[in-house]
Amino acid sequence: MPGRAPHPRRDPRGHSYGLPEPKPTPFPADKWHTSEDYLYGIDLYNFAYWWECHEVFEGLWHAVGHDTAQGNFFQALIQVAAANLKSFLGNSAAARNLLRSGIIRLQKVPPSYLGIDVPRLTEALQAHLISAHPHAPLIALG
Repeated sequence: MPGRAPHPRRDPRGHSYGLPEPKPTPFPADKWHTSEDYLYGIDLYNFAYWWECHEVFEGLWHAVGHDTAQGNFFQALIQVAAANLKSFLGNSAAARNLLRSGIIRLQKVPPSYLGIDVPRLTEALQAHLISAHPHAPLIALG
């Protein structure tokens, strides 16, 4: 947890200190279900490991390219995960800003993308933003 525990890679007390940065493998959008990195990132998100999920999605964002459709999508998920983390840490203003940015990016992707019903997720995130409900919506794959 940022500010509450040692940084996993930079601090000698971190659980991954000294290990190389993971290098996720890019994948075609229609093969999302074969990407262990992507599926792992979704699991991390759904179990509220937002920092770790952010790290996985950031690796994928770099792997697929920042200016690609997948890159935009991963940046949206990064922002949503970061918003959840900021909210958990008590920084509601930063959480709202990040969530808004993530929602805007999600509105630029196809309705069904990488196994996600994007309009459904977007609606859940917007409701979460409005209600300030403490529990972030889960990401359902289908």
